[in-house]
Amino acid sequence: MSFIKKVGAFTAAVSVAALMVAGAADAKNFKIAVGDSGGSSQEATGLGFKAALEELSGGNHTATLFLNGQLGSEQDTVNDAAIGTLDMSLLAINNITPFSPTVGVFTLPYVILSLEDAEKLTQGPIGQELTENTINDAGVRIIAWTYTGFRVLTNSKKPVKSVADLEGLVIRVPKNEIMIDTYKSWGISPTPMAWSETFAGLQTKVVDGQDNPYTTINAMKFYEVQKYVTNIRYIFSIEPLIISEQVFQELSAEDQAIILEAGKAATQASADFLREKEAEIKALLIEKGMEISDPENDEAEFIELATTAVWPKFYESIGGVEKLNAVLAEIGRDPVSQ
Repeated sequence: MSFIKKVGAFTAAVSVAALMVAGAADAKNFKIAVGDSGGSSQEATGLGFKAALEELSGGNHTATLFLNGQLGSEQDTVNDAAIGTLDMSLLAINNITPFSPTVGVFTLPYVILSLEDAEKLTQGPIGQELTENTINDAGVRIIAWTYTGFRVLTNSKKPVKSVADLEGLVIRVPKNEIMIDTYKSWGISPTPMAWSETFAGLQTKVVDGQDNPYTTINAMKFYEVQKYVTNIRYIFSIEPLIISEQVFQELSAEDQAIILEAGKAATQASADFLREKEAEIKALLIEKGMEISDPENDEAEFIELATTAVWPKFYESIGGVEKLNAVLAEIGRDPVSQ
């Protein structure tokens, strides 16, 4: 069943009678900034939200997706949403971290090890706590979660199977301290670069490589400028859909409930999309000429260096080591000691 059909099945099961009342707020077309292109997990989340919003509101509300960073960089859209000049944005969680540092717990290397981990964390009490933090810290509210998959490493120069193989490569990363320090733990200094500049940077050889999930690599056509893929699993990419808290509070209680319910449907649409499409996309990238390899020794050296060097450095910013341990406990993993 396609993810759009599943959205329909999900929303059909929701009792909309309690959400729709006479005299609801005026019809609204919500503008959603989307960092990635068509065919991406972000688009799947956006389309899932739009479909559910229209159904739950009886056609009173809709949404328009502005793909591929048309409305500005992902971090700029957080600012725009915070001041109420933009309704919503779909963006990588690392671009919210500068505004609300505690969400950085989801970007610590090797914390989330599966889609199931990501679903449990984002849809449970920890996800709710982080949502409250973003409201207080950044003036935006997370209403849905996009599950994009592990950020695999690509480059245009050589196969990478070990930490030593990274030597000599110039790797683009987002302007995110956790991700920058992860690469530093592996012995190289990455190049922070805005998402909107990344394709051109790869094309002109300003940088040799980058990391992103398979769905993003395909949607952004990185196969045109990258040859080698390494299946590192250091970050499971989570990309929330945020709404301006100012815009949200201006809605009626009924419309707020509709927005939140549509967000749940969008989250499910995203999970369905990843489960259905990732293997297919990986095969397509091989057809496009990309060569895929796994790190040696089950990534052991990457994991040891990153968790030892990076986790302790960011305990304070994420809310303390106890916050990390709460996350680990939620997904059945052993705690770390201080």
